[in-house]
This record gives sequence, C-alpha cells and structure tokens, in this order.
Amino acid sequence: MGPIFHVRLRLRRFMRRHRTIFAILRSLMIFSAGFGGAYGFIKASISDNSGYNPHTFAIGASFLFALACVGLATLSMRLRFVAKKMHKIALHNEVLADRNWELQEAEQRARNLFEQQGDLIVMRARDGTIIFVNDAYCRMAGLDRDNLLGSAFTFELIEQGDSALEPNGTRVHDQRIESAIGPRWIAWREALVRSDAGQPAVLQCVGRDVTDRTETERALAEARDQANAANRAKSRFLAMASHEIRTPLNGILGMSGLLLETQLTPEQTTYAKAVRTSGEALMSLIDELLDYSKIEAGKLALEAQPFSLATLIEEVTELLAPRAQAKQLEIAAYLDERLPTWVTGDAARLRQVLLNLAGNAIKFTASGGVALIAEPGIWPNEISFQVRDTGIGIAADAQERIFREFEQADDSVARSFGGTGLGLAISDRIVKRMGGRIALQSQLGAGSTFEVSVPLPPALERGEQNSFRGPDLAGQSIMLVAPAGLQAELIERRLQNWGAQTCLVAEAEVAEALLPERAWHAVLVDDAIGSDASLRLGGAAQHHTTRLIVLVTPASRHELTPAAPFNGYLVKPLRAASLAARVSFDTDGTVPALADDPIPIAPPIAVQAGGSLSILVAEDNDINALLMRSLLTKLGHHADIAVHGEAALDSWLAARSAGAPYDLILMDVQMPKLDGIAAAKRIRAIEASEPGRRTPILALTANALVEDRYACFEAGMDGFLVKPIDRDKLDEALANLAAARQVAA
Repeated sequence: MGPIFHVRLRLRRFMRRHRTIFAILRSLMIFSAGFGGAYGFIKASISDNSGYNPHTFAIGASFLFALACVGLATLSMRLRFVAKKMHKIALHNEVLADRNWELQEAEQRARNLFEQQGDLIVMRARDGTIIFVNDAYCRMAGLDRDNLLGSAFTFELIEQGDSALEPNGTRVHDQRIESAIGPRWIAWREALVRSDAGQPAVLQCVGRDVTDRTETERALAEARDQANAANRAKSRFLAMASHEIRTPLNGILGMSGLLLETQLTPEQTTYAKAVRTSGEALMSLIDELLDYSKIEAGKLALEAQPFSLATLIEEVTELLAPRAQAKQLEIAAYLDERLPTWVTGDAARLRQVLLNLAGNAIKFTASGGVALIAEPGIWPNEISFQVRDTGIGIAADAQERIFREFEQADDSVARSFGGTGLGLAISDRIVKRMGGRIALQSQLGAGSTFEVSVPLPPALERGEQNSFRGPDLAGQSIMLVAPAGLQAELIERRLQNWGAQTCLVAEAEVAEALLPERAWHAVLVDDAIGSDASLRLGGAAQHHTTRLIVLVTPASRHELTPAAPFNGYLVKPLRAASLAARVSFDTDGTVPALADDPIPIAPPIAVQAGGSLSILVAEDNDINALLMRSLLTKLGHHADIAVHGEAALDSWLAARSAGAPYDLILMDVQMPKLDGIAAAKRIRAIEASEPGRRTPILALTANALVEDRYACFEAGMDGFLVKPIDRDKLDEALANLAAARQVAA
C-alpha cells in the first residue's frame, strides 16, 4: 500500500497544480474511447458477414445505454459527494484563516503590550544573553533594542534587598540598581518559561519600579523609630517629672496631714484642708498623665488574677463615700446575686475605671445621689457595671466627644468643675484593652448613666461556693424609712430579692402611722430624715419590732448615744453582708454584731500589734526626712535618718556590728553619692557573705513606672511605698513587719 499511496498522492498533487492539462487529457481519452468504440461497433455491424441481427443490436445498444446511465449516475453522486467535501474544506479553511488572523492579531497585541508595558521585561537564554526586551527596559538601560539583543547586559547593583522563593518556583527579590535615570528600586519576579514547544526554557524577568513605595516605607519606618524614641523620651521625661513633683508633694500632703492633727483654729483648719485638697488634685493630675503616657506607649499591661467582685464594688463606694457625703449626696452599691463572687481579671484597672466614672458622677452632681450597680451582661461571662447619677447630664452632641483626649462637654464645664479631660479617655482605652466597651445614656438636667461591660469569667478554683447567698426573708415584713432616692431604691431591691415584703416610707409621720398595722420583722431608719425625727420614730417603733436599725454615715455614727432606742446600726454605704447579718432571722431576737463595719478613727495598727520598730530612713530631701521622722514617731517607732546611700550603708553596718540591727530600712531610690538601688544591692551582698538576720528593705520611690518597681525587687528590696506616702499604707506595712517579728521571736 505504501508505493500505491505515494503514486496516488503525487497524481493528486499534479492534478491540483495542472488542472487545464489534466482536463484536456481526460477529454481526449473520453472522446477517443467513445469514438473508437462507436466506430468499431458501426463498422462491424454493416459488414456483409457480420451476421447483423436488429434485435440483438437493440439489446446491446440498450445495455450500453444502461451502462452509460449507471456511469453517469455514479459520476453525478461522486461529484455531489466531492462538492460537499469541498464545501466543508472551504468552511474549515475559512475558520482556519480566521483563527490564524486572530492569532496574528493577539500576537501583535501581546507584543505591543510587552513593548508598552511600564514594567521592565527581559528574557534571557541559558547563557544569560538577552533574547527579548521591551521598551521600558530599554529606557531604563539607556540603550537601543538592537544593542541589547544578543548581549549579556545587566544593571549595576547598588543594594540587594530581600529575596524569597514562591512555591511555583518563581524568585521574588528587590534590588537597588544604577539606571540611566538614576538609582532606582526594582522588584523582580524571575521564572523559567518555554517560548516554543521543543525549545529549551528561557529566564523571564519582570521588574517593577517600586522606588517611591520603598522610599515611603523607609521614611515611615524611620518616622516610626523616631516616634518610638520620642515616646520613650516622653515616658522618661514624665517619670522624671513625676519624681520631681511627687517629692515635694510628699512633703505638702504629709505635712498638711500632720498639721491637721494639731490644735488649729477654724480658719487655720480651712487653710490646711485647702492645701491638702490642692495637693491631692495635683497628685490626681500626675497619675492621669502617667496613665495616658503608658497607654500611648503601648505599655498598659493587664493582669488576670482572681478577685472578689463584691469587695471591689464596695471598696469603690466606701472610698468615694466621704466626697459624696461632704456634698450631702447619697452613694450606694448593688451587686446582682446572679453574679459570681470571685472572677478573674485585672482588679486594679477595673477599680481605676470605676473610681473615675463614680468620681466624675460625684463631681457633676449637686443633689441626689450616685449608684454603682453590677449586673450580668448580654454575653456569657460578661459583667455590666452601671454608674448612675442625678447630676447635670450631658448634651447629645457632646456624648461622643467627651471620650476623646483633653475634651469636656463644653467650656463652661471646664471652668466650673475643672479637670484635664483625660479621665474618660483613659477609662475608654482601658476598657477596650480589656475587651469591653463603654456606653453612655444621658439627658441634660436629668443625670447620666455610664455602662461599662467587660468579660470577667468566674474564678473556677472557687468551686461551688463562688456565689453570695442572702438570707431567706420570705414572708417577712420590713419597713425602710428613708428619703426617696437611689440608695433607698437599691436597699429595697436587695431586700425584695431576699424574699422580704418591703414598705418604703419617706416621712417619719407616715411611718409611725403604719407601725401598728402589722408585725415588723425589722425597721430600718435612715438618719438622713433628721436626727430628731429618727429618734422619735425609733422610740415609737421599739414596741413593734425586735430589730430597730439606724443607717448612719461614718461622721454621724459617733453621735449615737447609749440612750438611743436603736439596737443596731449600719454604716452607709451599706455592705450586702452587713445588711444580711442585721436583718437575718434569729430566734433569740438578738442582733448579730458587725465585725466588718468600717471604723473611721482607730489607733495605729503597729501600736495594736504591740511592736515598736527601729527604722533606718535613707532620704536626701530634708522636708521628706522630717515628715518620715514625724510619721514614724506618731506611729510609735524610732527612726534614724541617713541623707544619702553611703550614709545609710554606714549606719546599717554600725548597727549590725553593735548587735542592735535595724528592724527595717526605708530606702529612697534616688539619692546622691549612692542611690537606693546600689545601696540595697551592697546590703544584700554583705548579708549573703556573713551570717545574721536579713533586714527588710522598703523602697521610697516617686517613680510610678513598672520597670522602676521591678528594679527595686531585682536589687533585693522587699516592697515599695509610692510617694506621696499614704499614712495608712505605711502603718499597715510596719504592723505586718512588727507582727512577723513577734511570731519569729
């Protein structure tokens, strides 16, 4: 079949190339065959001896005609078939022509795209020679295409940037090159591609000019570094400023406190209190600035430690109670009993937020009261803290603005009430850092409600006892006589939650009229209705109940006399446990004693512990040294003063050698010659090398930064007291030390 196929193929090619010659030859062959056949047939038929038979002739002629018809029909069918195939071939050729035209057009577009592309495009053979470049590459190189093709041209490298290899094998890297238009940063993408089938792969490099982006990123990085350096400098400046301001403030607040304990005239007492109030305001301002600086520097660290939720809420209200009561305002707290008693979170930061919000509520409230309410939030493990007041309210257009730094509701508020406008901004950032949010509802003249919602999961280690259970007062009738307000509303709400049937009365005369109507389990009388009215009501109620309890402030508590008709009292703001203890059912009718009522005036704790300490005070500031000596003397201790670190070290060594070592060293951190950190390290080094008792060291520091406090512990100190020195904290620290010494003895 092979030779025959090739012969036929060549004949067909000859036919396509010489159609006219082939048509003439085919016509001659058909004519010759037809003419010869007809001539021979006729010649034979008219011969004398041909045996001509007309019938046979007709049959033969018919047969030949039939063969001719069959041949013509076959030829016609073949021609039709060939015509259809030729039509299909023509259509296919037309499609191929269109596709070929499209491919040529696409190739031209791709070439134009490559040529006009802003990115640099170059293809290199295996030996590094250039086989294709676009116009952008030529412009960057400053050379014509003809000069680049076939060459191994590369840009001069100034700096190599980062490089990476993608999973598909593409190499991505940055280079700073020297080009015809100057130094430029180019981001290259290099990959092996095949241009034609069967041909070796070529290296395709596509580069994008990223000079502007790179320079911007470097400028931003430099600006960020400068900003971080500025933040660090600002933090150190604020720390230094805080130290320098706290040091004289320690003297101002401490000396004013000592002055108020002396015999003064009313006018002198007013002046001394004004000095102390101004110092406390300045101290609050310093703390706000330091907190804001920590937040700006990103150094606000949160702890996750178990703490008592009820204790936190009640401590906040008790701490602010003197300020509220000085303005004749009510202040109360309410903790929903569905909440766990112990939760996990940062108690110190949460206390700071609540103190700020409740303190603002007191500041902007002239009459009425302030309430701190804790309830379950809308999300699991979320607790909602509401601070409600009956103050001046906040306009709608200012409610969003007041959470920004150094912003207040309006200028008149700043002039009337003062403040920096940082408290709410700091609180908002702390709450967001804790994963919570602050919401505000307020109306001018109708008070405000700040709601802080933060996630505080229960402290799991507390187990099933992690909840407060009040007494069962089901069916018990309790009368509450108090002015209508937030405090009375919350007390009534708590008693009702315990099952009691409450009767809230605002006037003493109405209460007297209601007393005979039923047997009262307890009668609570708020002395805010007036001393005379409360005493008169107490006298009338003592025949109708065995629990006659008066609600007093710490200041009015000492005005109660043994002849008063009441058989118990509660100090406002009320604690839930104290209220439960007072109103809980007791068969013998006695009123349980309260051990947790706050005591306004008490002797020094160290004196109660029965220990007088020998204390070395290292303090270079004369006023602060005098203050520490006076405070320690009033607390029942003996104090020696050293004016710098070397003097403190010498005094400590002398006392140790004499066999009468100091019980405690109060060490100022920043002192001349030898600072407190270095002095503490030397003392610990000597103690480590010689036998003997270890001397406790407490740092006296005006530095409020965490790293400064860590430095104290790393130097071997046992704790620190932040200036201005709080007398109660100093007393507590010394009492703990005295108690520990007695136990050791």
